[in-house]
Amino acid sequence: MSLSSRSKAILLALFVTILWSSTIILVKKYLVDVPPLAFTGIRYMLAFLFLLPGLLKRRAEVKQLSSFDWRYLVILGLVYYTITQGGQFMALVHLDAITMSLLLSFTGPMVAVLGLIFLKEKVSRLQWAGMAIFLAGVLVYFLPVTTIPKSALGMGLALITMIANSVAAVMGRAVNRHQRLDPMVVTGISMGIGAVVLLGGVMIFQGIPPLDLRVWLLLILIAGLNTALAFWIWNHTLQSLTAMESSMINNSMLIQITLLAWIFLGESVSLLGLLGLGVAVVGLFLVNWQPAKQKA
Repeated sequence: MSLSSRSKAILLALFVTILWSSTIILVKKYLVDVPPLAFTGIRYMLAFLFLLPGLLKRRAEVKQLSSFDWRYLVILGLVYYTITQGGQFMALVHLDAITMSLLLSFTGPMVAVLGLIFLKEKVSRLQWAGMAIFLAGVLVYFLPVTTIPKSALGMGLALITMIANSVAAVMGRAVNRHQRLDPMVVTGISMGIGAVVLLGGVMIFQGIPPLDLRVWLLLILIAGLNTALAFWIWNHTLQSLTAMESSMINNSMLIQITLLAWIFLGESVSLLGLLGLGVAVVGLFLVNWQPAKQKA
């Protein structure tokens, strides 16, 4: 039995989140000494260079972009890459990673509301229930090990990052769902804009640290496979999946990172944490299962 286009999109989106989750593991295992903001700027600039041949191949389509298209892609690049990716690491300077991850888990419900308002993408009762179950599992996982934030600046930056991530998810879905623009054009231009601004900020305020050959090879691998290819595929999936569905699949990275860290880094998980992750898995399943049932 052949898979529907929507089922293929879900599988591809899960594959992308596995690539993104493995990036966290690679950074924690091999790139811990690289400044996070510098790593992010270099990563996305290298990824843009990987996408550049695809853009050149589609230069006729790029030339036909309207002024509105350019403004939209520039804003998408600044919100999705510069603010969301850069803001996340700036927040982590003042905030612990557990609290940051907890706040980012609320992206899904915010995207659902924004998608309902701006994209008119309805959310079923079962999907709302699935999101509630997912958040309940996340709270069970995080709350026992979460400390009271000591930095108002860190909390503010984390909230800005979460809001920017939600807005970017809705903008990404909006530009891809009508399939008017090639996902390569969307990915390449938006990432290029975001990467230039992000790396420029790094060079001005932090500078590029000296990196050995092993680090550069890992950066090239992450930029090519886990970034350029992954974001290109992700924009393809946004042609079939709603903004909320994609955002909730993205949230599955919490579960993937925990399992990968247990396998490759030897990090332990409490029984209560496993229970929370199990509940979160049920919520993610419900979010993406009900629309398929309606189609059947």
